[in-house]
Amino acid sequence: MKIVKDKITIGELKEMAKEMFGNLVKVVVDVEKEIIAVNGELHSDEEELLIENSSKPKNLWGINIYPEIKDENWIEFDSVINLKPHFGNRTRGIDDPKIRKKIIKIVNKLVAR
Repeated sequence: MKIVKDKITIGELKEMAKEMFGNLVKVVVDVEKEIIAVNGELHSDEEELLIENSSKPKNLWGINIYPEIKDENWIEFDSVINLKPHFGNRTRGIDDPKIRKKIIKIVNKLVAR
């Protein structure tokens, strides 16, 4: 696992996907710090890594990235860590379109395609 603050290449993500799940990389996005944690077996592992590095749980959202997909479907909003009823998110997805949009912006900034 690692925290990405600058850039990661799509090639690196493809290698991570091959080694772990075959076609996807689990990612946790800190929407406040605009950083991501990648390559954990579970989103909760990446969440823990970010919390250890001073991220706040309310700002952390789990997604899956499919590095082989070329269109907007390369990002999947699905993770158990997204269940945050006390913050208004009652599903494994991300219900707030503003948060989804911010996540897409952060991922597009950090992943060199």
